[in-house]
Amino acid sequence: MDIVQIVGLGFVVTVLSLVLKEQKPVFAFLLAAVTGLTVFGFVLGKISAVIQVLERLADQARIEPVYLKTILKIIGIAYIAEFGAQIVRDAGQESIASKIELAGKVIILVMAVPVLTVIIETVVRLVPGA
Repeated sequence: MDIVQIVGLGFVVTVLSLVLKEQKPVFAFLLAAVTGLTVFGFVLGKISAVIQVLERLADQARIEPVYLKTILKIIGIAYIAEFGAQIVRDAGQESIASKIELAGKVIILVMAVPVLTVIIETVVRLVPGA
């Protein structure tokens, strides 16, 4: 499934959803959610190739694997939080979507502390006279 198929699927589901929304709004939401999960599952498979390349590059650069894994987890949390918030937003629950986004940001901040610490320590070591 490439982008043309994904966009085509999105158009078809949008039309079906608009038709269903009149009669059965719950089914329209479920259709949209299942479609979102399908697209998410597809792109998740594509991401594994990118992760392999990043792992190889990190190995060549002698970057500790724990830092790359942490960064990849942070990226994953950002995508999952955004995806979840969009589904909740599609259901008309803006305030809950905002809370999901806030939770994602806080979790990202907590996970980023070790990486930020290493970056700051490295910069301090590089600055002469520090």
